[in-house]
Amino acid sequence: MNTALISLNSYGDKIGKKLRQAMDLDIYSKREIENFKLSTLTEMLINRYEALIFVASTGIAVRAIAPFIKSKTEDPAIIVVDVLSKYTISLLSGHIGRANEMTLKISKILGSIPIITTATDNLNVEAPDAIAVKNGLIIDDLKKAKEISSLLIKGSKVSFIDEENLIKCPKGYTDSFDSEGKVYVTNKLMELKEKELRLIRKNVILGIGCRKNYSVEAMENIVMKKLRELGIDKRAVKTISSIDIKANEKAIIHLSEVLKADFKTFTKEEIKTVQEIYEGSDFVEKNVGVRSVCEPCVKLSNGQIVFSKMKINGMTLCIGYEKVKS
Repeated sequence: MNTALISLNSYGDKIGKKLRQAMDLDIYSKREIENFKLSTLTEMLINRYEALIFVASTGIAVRAIAPFIKSKTEDPAIIVVDVLSKYTISLLSGHIGRANEMTLKISKILGSIPIITTATDNLNVEAPDAIAVKNGLIIDDLKKAKEISSLLIKGSKVSFIDEENLIKCPKGYTDSFDSEGKVYVTNKLMELKEKELRLIRKNVILGIGCRKNYSVEAMENIVMKKLRELGIDKRAVKTISSIDIKANEKAIIHLSEVLKADFKTFTKEEIKTVQEIYEGSDFVEKNVGVRSVCEPCVKLSNGQIVFSKMKINGMTLCIGYEKVKS
């Protein structure tokens, strides 16, 4: 996490220097900034850094950040350390922003007492948003995540169902389906009941081949429709892959941006090492130098093919899931 520390005096400067010996940190000291104004500096840093440390009172920190707070998913981690480094306080974005995690790290470096007030942490259960951050998952519905946290705090049973069994049942949950609430880890679209939450695993790989200068709008519509038909959440797409001659294909670039996915390309030589496994085409070989594009590209992207090559209106699409590294 890129982190900034705001120091208002010599005590803060010393604490900043001590922290910088153990972690990456940019120090903004009042003693070194001409015409220092805390509100102006805070506005700049809160939009630039993932974590912001105030060496000050909590009151000063709260007043400084108050005008610039946006939402739970956008705000950076805000941590406060008192000038004698007795306490390190997780002030804002404890789970999603990882302020709680940062607080524990900083308190260990300084030998201070960590102050974390989120109820789930103090009750030794893992909130859904904490599980999501820890495992790179997407929270489908923040309101439902809050409802699940409330159930955990009350001591109610909450089921944890990971469709790929990659995450061990977290603290406070049960692997039984007999419960008041449920948390599913999946890349699929689901109809959920009340008190049921999805944490979306971003592990879907798309292999795409297409004609030159393919329609941007047509490709987006085709892929989105096909994902819906196959019951795959579009937010689960992690990688889009194709042959390197498509590196500047606007339709694929646009699709990767819409889906917030990485766009990877592979050379003809790389594709030829695996293309014989899949159905080939004389036409494709004549035009691009390989017999198949979409399926080999999924394999080369560390994917296991789930839906084989689909030929749709001048493009080919293959869908796979990222293989778990052993």
